[in-house]
This record gives sequence, C-alpha cells and structure tokens, in this order.
Amino acid sequence: MLDPYAPTPLSPADRRAAEDGGVLAVDCSWNRLSERGRFPGTEAGTRPVGRRRRLPLLVATNPQHYGRVAQLNTVEALSAAVYILGRPLEARDLLAGFRGGDDFLEVNRERLERYRRAAAAEDIGLLERNLFGGV
Repeated sequence: MLDPYAPTPLSPADRRAAEDGGVLAVDCSWNRLSERGRFPGTEAGTRPVGRRRRLPLLVATNPQHYGRVAQLNTVEALSAAVYILGRPLEARDLLAGFRGGDDFLEVNRERLERYRRAAAAEDIGLLERNLFGGV
C-alpha cells in the first residue's frame, strides 16, 4: 500500500510482495489525509493492510502540481511504484492519456532509474539525499 506517512520507501526489495499481492494506491487528496493526521487503517486498534511504503521523492508533472516535489497525483504515484518495482513499460502505459503523463517519466527518469537499481530501502534514502540536496 502506498502510504505517504510510511517511514520506509518503496524499493525493488518489495517486488516479490507486490507481485504476490499487488500495489494499492488510494485515489484521494493526500492533503486531506494530512489534515486528518493519518492514513486510513492506521487508527489505534486497527490491523494494518499489507506492507505500507511511501514513494521515494519525485517531481510532479500533473497540471495542478507541476514541478512540486512529492505532490504526485494517483496515476503518477502508481506509475512510479510500478517503475521502481521493475516494470518501466507498464509504468509508461499507465500514464497514457493523462495530462502531464508524457512528461512524468522524462522529468523523473534519472531518479526512477536510480531508485529501480537500488538494492534496499536504505539505499533509497541515500539516493533521495543525493538527488534532492540533503532532504
């Protein structure tokens, strides 16, 4: 499950779990989740749904948030996850027909390739700091 509040970034190490159980992206405003202070299913006493992973830092190309870091729309987020998990052609297909979709992979190509080649979540954190200057 893609969760903006998860401490662990999605990495290629999650590929097997994604192939076995899929990838879930909730189509809603994550700004509203921020107002609530949590992601659905994280309330006290609830059982977590699958593995929760945040996306590594990427730049949005959708018309509403163009050029903003970590403000992806749902299709950008799902496409990025699929790319990082080793399916770049499917990631491109997901973006077909969406405004800004053609630009998303191009703008983020270097980042996505580095994230896709990372061995583990720890490597993703180091890459984020290197690619985004000390995040």
